[in-house]
Amino acid sequence: MTQLPAPSMREAAETLGQSLPPLLAEAELLASTIMLGEHGRRRAGQGDEFWQYRPAHAGDATRMIDWRRSARSDATFVREREWQAAQSVTLWVDGARAMAFRSDRAGATKGERARLLALAVAVLLLRGGERVGISGSDTPPRSGKAQLLALADALSRSDMTAEYGAADADGIASHGRAVLLSDFLGHIEGVDEALARASDRGARGVLMQILDPAEEDFPFDGRTIFESMGGTISHETLRAGDLRARYLERLAERKDRLQSLARAVGWHFHCHHTGDAALPALLWLYRALEGGR
Repeated sequence: MTQLPAPSMREAAETLGQSLPPLLAEAELLASTIMLGEHGRRRAGQGDEFWQYRPAHAGDATRMIDWRRSARSDATFVREREWQAAQSVTLWVDGARAMAFRSDRAGATKGERARLLALAVAVLLLRGGERVGISGSDTPPRSGKAQLLALADALSRSDMTAEYGAADADGIASHGRAVLLSDFLGHIEGVDEALARASDRGARGVLMQILDPAEEDFPFDGRTIFESMGGTISHETLRAGDLRARYLERLAERKDRLQSLARAVGWHFHCHHTGDAALPALLWLYRALEGGR
């Protein structure tokens, strides 16, 4: 076995070290601002630890009633335990060329913000005991600290070949959770199909649309050349301002369609702008996965 010279080993280590830490460090810092602790996902379910008493409802089994607590009141109470079963959460982050867009009003490209939010929510979920993986990759849902490095590595390998991404439902676990992050400006049929496949497996989750402020406001006027990030689509106009009303109408229709698709299968939908802070989006995302907003 041939040993690499020291400079080569050092250069290889530095190259590897430069690829992951910035995203991982930023994600962990972002997640730490809303860290909810090991039991941050508390809700009723199977487990050993007491969570709360609640009034008994029709259909509750007799064995669930806490007779000692009920004896101190005129009402009958059920003793609920904390839900402790680990869930499988699958992330899909759009890696298409369109996600590389960034205007001078944005703090990051759409892809950079999507990867940051995906990895930050993974930090929260993994520290809560959940299993997290990447859709359509060799990184299936797993738990543990080592998985975070695997996720960061997978998210750093973005294959920007297509102009717009196609939502991927591969790997979403039966009755698990899923997070799809994209600008969702490509063919809407792909989103519809992915949600249908996930719904057939009993999975629930979140659609988070990530847009640049320029895509939201359309601040263009006069002679303008619109070109896709991959250069395959181009349109020139002398009166860009005349397109604004029609563009905003189409964008509103796309958001309404995404909202309707999500609502139809019991998912949540949210639009986030790269000109805004990432923290509110992360908090919304985490709460949506927990079933509340």
